[in-house]
Amino acid sequence: MPDLSPVPSDAAVADTGAAVAAPLAQPAPSFSPLYQQIKQAILHSLEAGEWKPLEAIPSEMELAKRYGVSQGTVRKAIDELAAENLVVRRQGKGTFVASHNERHVEYRFLRLHPDSGTVSAEGPAQRTIIECRRTRAHAELARTLGLQPGDTVVQIRRLLTLGGAPTILEDIWLPAQLFKGLSADMLTSHQGPTYALFEKEFGVRTIRAEEQVRAVLPDEGQAELLAISTVTPVLQVDRVSYTYNDAPVEVRKGLYRTDTHYYKNTLS
Repeated sequence: MPDLSPVPSDAAVADTGAAVAAPLAQPAPSFSPLYQQIKQAILHSLEAGEWKPLEAIPSEMELAKRYGVSQGTVRKAIDELAAENLVVRRQGKGTFVASHNERHVEYRFLRLHPDSGTVSAEGPAQRTIIECRRTRAHAELARTLGLQPGDTVVQIRRLLTLGGAPTILEDIWLPAQLFKGLSADMLTSHQGPTYALFEKEFGVRTIRAEEQVRAVLPDEGQAELLAISTVTPVLQVDRVSYTYNDAPVEVRKGLYRTDTHYYKNTLS
């Protein structure tokens, strides 16, 4: 039975000579600059789908009125969103929600460049879908995607051909609940970037990715698909892609040939 006797007051405790605990220190209130708060408000509207990819967002004046702040504050928030490739400024036209369908972001996550020429001159990658199936997520994959072990994921294996040669072998895992209806036929028939397909057909916009890169040797099956020997080193690129609010939406493992291409990253 619970003890229902009254709790002694601080004064009563003091009178008995018992030690009085010092009050716990309160954490300092967090502070976020006003433009960062406006940036988060705009991000919330983007996440909610208030403005679709390629659509114009309200003008700086309209957003300033909406949020009760100065145009300068809104401009600084939009500057950061533009730097993160979430919106695109167009001189004399306004600011638009960025899309993977746009040429300037089409190769945003591709870091492999040909030894001679440019990625654009090489032309779009030719994709061969080897496999697309539903399977259950093991514990590590589930943890990375924010799922429960055993949840359904879409598993894709595809081969990318660049300049007429098989160059990238990729294994991709996606949360099945976000990509209902995704099939090998859909992946094959889509002509643009795969992230644009995710954006258009499933409303999933990939806004950033984290990668780990290491040199490995391919196994026999991987080497055969890439048309190389098992003693030819390749780069293994492990990627986790995120949508708004850092929600993971894709795990991807790519094997990149490096005898005709090199991995390039720009640091700033």
